[in-house]
Amino acid sequence: MSKIAVNATETNGSNRAEYVSRMFGRIAPRYDLMNSLMTLGQDRRWRRLTAALATPRPGGMALDLGTGSGELAFDMAARGNRVVAMDFCQPMMDVARQKVVNKKGSRVYLVSGDALSLPFPGATFNAITAGFAFRNFADLARALDETLRVLKPGGRLAVLELTPPRTGLARLLHGLYSHRFVPLLGRLISGDSAAYTYLPNSVDHFPDAETLRQAMVSAGFRKVSFRRLGLGMVAIHLAEKGT
Repeated sequence: MSKIAVNATETNGSNRAEYVSRMFGRIAPRYDLMNSLMTLGQDRRWRRLTAALATPRPGGMALDLGTGSGELAFDMAARGNRVVAMDFCQPMMDVARQKVVNKKGSRVYLVSGDALSLPFPGATFNAITAGFAFRNFADLARALDETLRVLKPGGRLAVLELTPPRTGLARLLHGLYSHRFVPLLGRLISGDSAAYTYLPNSVDHFPDAETLRQAMVSAGFRKVSFRRLGLGMVAIHLAEKGT
C-alpha cells in the first residue's frame, strides 16, 4: 500500500487527482480527529492565524481552496467574511456540509470544483486561503495561475502547508515522526495507514518554503513572504495581487 502512495505523489494529472480524491474520501470521517492528534491541537491555532493574515480587513468575499472538512472556511467566516468553500472530494464535502447545517448563519457556501480550473470569473475574491491543500494539487503552477486570476487586485492569498524541514535534526525528527508514527496512528484511528503514508511522502515531494515563495513570485504575486511554525515543519505563505 505504501508503494501506491509513493507513486501517487509522483503522478500528475487526472490519475493523481483521482487517487487523492479517493484517499481523502476514505479518511473523511476521522480527518479532523487525525489532524488534531498529529499536531497536538496546533492545527486550530495555525488556521486561525492563516485567516487573520488573509483578512486584515474582514468583511469581504473569500475562497477556501481544497476546503476538506471546512475548518479553515469557518475560521474565515468567523472574521465576518462570506466564504466559498470548494473541494472536489464529495465525502469531505459531506462532512463540511453537516457543519454548515450545525452552524446556522455561518456564511459558508459549499461548491464542488477543481483548483486547476476554478468556476469563477476573474477578480471575484478579496481573499483566498488553502489549508494543507496545495501539495495535493496535480499542477502547482496552474493552481497559482488560477488563484491569481480570481483574486481581486490588492487581495491576499494565504497558504497554510506542511513544508520539508531545513536542518538536519528537524529532518531527522520529521522522518521519524512522519514516516513511522503517523502511518501507525492513521491505521489505529482511521484504519487507513496507506492514506497516512501518502501524507509524509507528499511533503517530501513538495517544494520547500523558499521554493514555493519563488513559485508564487513567478506566477505574478507580489509581497510574497512566509513564516515557519511547528518546529519549521509548517509554513504560512502570504502573497498579494498587484493593483
